[in-house]
Amino acid sequence: MKIYNTLSRKLEEFEPIVEGKVNLYTCGPTVYNYAHIGNYRAYIFEDLLRRFLKYSGYSVLQVMNLTDVDDKTIRGAREAGLPLTEYTAKYKKAFFDDLDVLSIERAEHYPAATDHIPEMIELIGKLVENGFAYQSEDGSVYFSIDKFENYGQLARINREGMRSGARVTQDEYDKDNAADFAVWKAWGEEDGDVVWDSPWGRGRPGWHIECSAMSMKYLGESFDIHTGGVDNMFPHHEDEIAQSEGATGKKFVRYWMHNAHLVVEGQKMSKSLGNFFTLRDITEKGYSGREIRYVLASAHYRQTVNFTFSALDAARTALARIDEFTDRVARTDAKGEEGKVPEWVARAESRFGEALGNDLGISEALASIFDMVSEGNRAMDSGEHGGDIREALKLLTRFDVALGFLHPEAATEDDGEVQKLVELREKARAGKDWSESDRLRDEIDAAGWTVRDAAEGPVLKKK
Repeated sequence: MKIYNTLSRKLEEFEPIVEGKVNLYTCGPTVYNYAHIGNYRAYIFEDLLRRFLKYSGYSVLQVMNLTDVDDKTIRGAREAGLPLTEYTAKYKKAFFDDLDVLSIERAEHYPAATDHIPEMIELIGKLVENGFAYQSEDGSVYFSIDKFENYGQLARINREGMRSGARVTQDEYDKDNAADFAVWKAWGEEDGDVVWDSPWGRGRPGWHIECSAMSMKYLGESFDIHTGGVDNMFPHHEDEIAQSEGATGKKFVRYWMHNAHLVVEGQKMSKSLGNFFTLRDITEKGYSGREIRYVLASAHYRQTVNFTFSALDAARTALARIDEFTDRVARTDAKGEEGKVPEWVARAESRFGEALGNDLGISEALASIFDMVSEGNRAMDSGEHGGDIREALKLLTRFDVALGFLHPEAATEDDGEVQKLVELREKARAGKDWSESDRLRDEIDAAGWTVRDAAEGPVLKKK
């Protein structure tokens, strides 16, 4: 497997620290609001990486943090008049609900920052002891960027432009503000009751120290892959490297992977432009998590995604094509020579693995699937399968280990109301009441299901 390592700006052969095992850290949500589709672009890229590593035979230990104390969460809690824990609990639950909608596999650990304050204090203590951090007059503790020789290596910052000794207290800032950053913030009135005791006085951790402490607790002082959005490269990831390596003297992360931004209808997502969407906003328009996942996963992670509603419609069509092929193979009587893998199936498997193994080349991977569908349909048309056509279904199931959107959720007995609509539609079709048939199809669609007319009767599937 080859990975584009942001640290080297090169495509590198992936070699984990421990053979066969991958330790993976992914930047999770700041739980001050509902996550938007730009956030989920990152989470789906990270899920594809996790899934393909498992597809390739690796065991994966993934950690995704929950930032539940920072400038944004404290400000939101104060504005809502709620304790911090109560305010963030709502958005933590919403995040996990969204993961299920998008078929994002659960990480092994979701550490919340507020549960790991002792680890952060211990890490800051090491930085002070090693001479990388100092306490200022106001009681805050700052990391001295001048003391860390490689500061700026990830974001490629010109060291001459850095302002060691100048201090920045806010969690987010740009390269122009490259200055000593707070790892411990002395309590201020704006923090309210969000405060902990420390050797440097009462206060709270800075955002950047949180990920360093939590990642190293669960993955060790050095681990394989760290991912996140390109907007987190500086200052967040740059500061993580400096803090972690300043405390341990060891290389923090071997491979850094960053996904590009998402735009909506060609424009930067913004509430003022009316193009800011949460996952709930999209599903309320009748689109399924499966369709949204397809759109967000179908562009290479290092390319900007242009999220459009026409792309969602195209995803629905593309997925229906796969579903129709799957149904056709399952219904075909002439299966071919049992156990023999057709050449067109073997070719798809090879192309798929090579594509995703080359820095998650999703476009070529999807092309291999649709080419297999085309060749499989031609084989069934001609009756010359070239082997056991059911091998195509086995391969699609295996592909879905990596992709997570190839198989729709089947209807169950719990969906009685939808089943009744299907029965009413069949009666309307039998009576050639086509307008009623179309109306009922729309009602079924609005309920989150698709119905396809087949020779043996209607096929109902969840979108």
